[in-house]
This record gives sequence, C-alpha cells and structure tokens, in this order.
Amino acid sequence: QVQLVESGRGLVQPGGSLRLSCVASGSVFSRYAMGWYRQAPGKQREFVARIISSGSTNYADSVKGRFTISRDNAKNTVYLQMNSLKPEDTAVYYCSAMWLTTTYWGQGTQVTVSS
Repeated sequence: QVQLVESGRGLVQPGGSLRLSCVASGSVFSRYAMGWYRQAPGKQREFVARIISSGSTNYADSVKGRFTISRDNAKNTVYLQMNSLKPEDTAVYYCSAMWLTTTYWGQGTQVTVSS
C-alpha cells in the first residue's frame, strides 16, 4: 500500500512557474514508476509526465520543454517543475505510483493559470 500526498497548489499568471511535490509513504518508493496526471473541468484525466526507477522520463507533447519531472528517492518525493505556464494548464494535478498492475493516486492539487 502506498499513500501519496501532493502539495504546491496555487494561482499563477501565464508565463509563470510552479513546482508540485508528492511525498509517498508506506512502501519501497524507489521501485515505483511515478507519474503526474491532470484533469481539467469537464475533461478526462490525462497523462502529463512519468519517471521510472532508472530515472528515465517521458512527457505529454503538450508539456514537453516546459515541464520537468524528477524524483528524490532519499526523500520519497517526486516533483513536477512547471515553467511557461499557460491557461490551458489549469487543472487538478494528481500524483501516481505504479508497480506491476497496481496504481495508487494522490488526492490531487489545484493549479490555476490566469491573469
């Protein structure tokens, strides 16, 4: 069992930056593939970024070059650095931990990009 707690919610102007954090507890963090997803009002949850145990990453096309996912296994934490934010990045952002066929989710944190 894994518990995930996100932080870093906020309101930011277009072009601004924000960093989200997700702390995991309850299991061996380093073996999990960690991800960020987001859900905008009226839309389905969508993939944003993933980092596997080796440190390899992949991103949705919509955030490539603007967002960076990283992990600190010593702190059981995964981060999402978001730069050059756009209004369309407004959503609830969810942290996920994946191992074999099981995925755990955090409660979500709101990011609003607006002037």
